[in-house]
Amino acid sequence: MTTARTRMPAEWAPHAATWIAWPHNPEDWPNKFQPIPWVYAEIVRHLSRVEDVHILVNDEAAERRATGILKRGGANLARVRFHQWPTDRVWLRDSGPIFVKDADGKIAVTNWKFNAWAKYDNWRRDDQIPHHVARLYSIPEIKPEVPPAPADPKDKPGSPTSALAREGEKPHRIVLEGGSIDCNGAGALLTTEECLLSEIQQRNPGLGDETTTKHLLEQAFHQYLGIDQTLWLNRGCAGDDTHGHVDDIARFVAEDTIVAAVEPNVEDDNHLPLAENLDRLRSFRRTYGAQKGMPFRIVELPMPAPVVFEGQRLPASYANFYIANGLVIVPTFNDANDRRALNILAECFPTREVVGIHAVDLVWGLGTLHCLSQQEPA
Repeated sequence: MTTARTRMPAEWAPHAATWIAWPHNPEDWPNKFQPIPWVYAEIVRHLSRVEDVHILVNDEAAERRATGILKRGGANLARVRFHQWPTDRVWLRDSGPIFVKDADGKIAVTNWKFNAWAKYDNWRRDDQIPHHVARLYSIPEIKPEVPPAPADPKDKPGSPTSALAREGEKPHRIVLEGGSIDCNGAGALLTTEECLLSEIQQRNPGLGDETTTKHLLEQAFHQYLGIDQTLWLNRGCAGDDTHGHVDDIARFVAEDTIVAAVEPNVEDDNHLPLAENLDRLRSFRRTYGAQKGMPFRIVELPMPAPVVFEGQRLPASYANFYIANGLVIVPTFNDANDRRALNILAECFPTREVVGIHAVDLVWGLGTLHCLSQQEPA
């Protein structure tokens, strides 16, 4: 399989399964861990109605505990598969495998480097997850990388004096989290400058200046994910410790349609960044294919009122929904906008059941439904 022919399917394409990891670290939800396994049981109850669910657990004792909770919670255990692969954290959107398909429909795993959002020290177990999956299935494992930056700004990659030509230099393995991108399966990808280009929580230092880094990442998206157009938004939402993940602010729901989180309250920290992102989304035009020159259809999605716990603003967003076979699960927050958000998403997915999952406790871990899940295409 050659990477040039691979493409990341859209999340709404048919799934073989969903991958998650069972919560085990109380420090991820300090002073509020007790309800979290039951939230997971509710998630698995819904997912196991429509597709297989692969669950990573740290050991045999953890598998027994999870099985008991899932059984009591009404999950379909016949569709649950456990894997005793220890994890640091449970956010498989970011640490798990990003599956791609080639032109013949054969599946491979892209194994991007994971370093815990360039923020935490413990990530080495999580970084191994894509490798475990590729080995489990005996499918190709692709590790995306780019050449190192030239030694001198005037040097071009491939020249005798470039960094790649220098003895001992190695290509740079790209750091990328699944929550930092969202694609339509047809050549377009959403991401943010705050996450991938900022020097704060910098994912890929050493690639060059911002312009060079942007160019190299766009090339990598094209080569490894089949992307023809990268749509750069600016900033993410308030409370997001990933520093700008796109899956809290804008998501594809069809090849030509993007839902965009909006905040009309001018006093709210989300108002300006989301308004700027909305302006950008409305200005984008397709640069490829039969729809070249056409705008995307933009659907506005409200934000819930601020969710605050122990004085900390949390990244509560309805945009962190997850699309499964015949189903969309949406985080809800005991908020008046819960119903509005569910209705808007139901209109976007008329052939799927749209179900709310109470996420006030879950979001204390600084992520919700999309953050914890990773789809495996059929």
